[in-house]
Amino acid sequence: MPAKIPDLTALRDIAREMRRHILRMIAEAGSGHPGGSLSAVELLTALYWHELKHDPRNPKDPDRDRFILSKGHGVPALYTALAMSGYFDVAELPSLRKLDSPLQGHPDVRKMPLLEASTGSLGQGLSIGVGMALGLRLDANPARVYVMLGDGECDEGQVWEAAMFAGAHGLSNLCAVVDANGAQLDGWIDDILPLEPFADKWRANKWNVVEIDGHSFPTIFDAFDAARNRQDAPTAIVARTIKGKGVSFMEADGPKYHGIAPTADELSRALAELDAEG
Repeated sequence: MPAKIPDLTALRDIAREMRRHILRMIAEAGSGHPGGSLSAVELLTALYWHELKHDPRNPKDPDRDRFILSKGHGVPALYTALAMSGYFDVAELPSLRKLDSPLQGHPDVRKMPLLEASTGSLGQGLSIGVGMALGLRLDANPARVYVMLGDGECDEGQVWEAAMFAGAHGLSNLCAVVDANGAQLDGWIDDILPLEPFADKWRANKWNVVEIDGHSFPTIFDAFDAARNRQDAPTAIVARTIKGKGVSFMEADGPKYHGIAPTADELSRALAELDAEG
């Protein structure tokens, strides 16, 4: 298992490099989803370099923690986390969305068996995670299951069916991480189908709920600690994030960059901003 990295400077450097890779690979592909990939970077960094029990040398270790990216369109961020943490060579990242590449536009276990599930049809990942968590409990396996959803995805009814089941059965080995960036494909969530009171919806289904700044490593770590320490209920971490985080013009117009690749000029501007931060 990779060593945990508690040093915030090192983690921020990893997050910045992840953003560079995400932007380059989506620009190279000419298609993809930069906004929701960039918003999830700190959450994925905290998972792969601090929270998850995992081993790149043995990706199917039965005792590993499971991670499911339910918001499958954000997979450039997951591919980058996997490559940078040792699962495959970062030189493969520019093959995103190319013919016969294992790096498909949404997670595909047929192309990349180290993934836990094929996802991208929104609303399904939490149900998959519920099944895994229940199976682990029946096997007396202490491994945990983490599912990342988007807040727009939580318009899907299947999310709440899974939430009801998990809460009713007290699946404390399950943690839902909601990348709540406030935007979806066609606009701002509050203008399309408002979710609030969002946290109370999870509580009503018997979940432990933690609301955090999804770009602050200390608060992310505290939230994962709270999830692990809760023994009688699943935990939903509602992580308030910014779509396109790290690139000012993407942050300013989140819905626009939900599913549009940066142009060559936009890529240059975005990388310059990230370089200036370092």
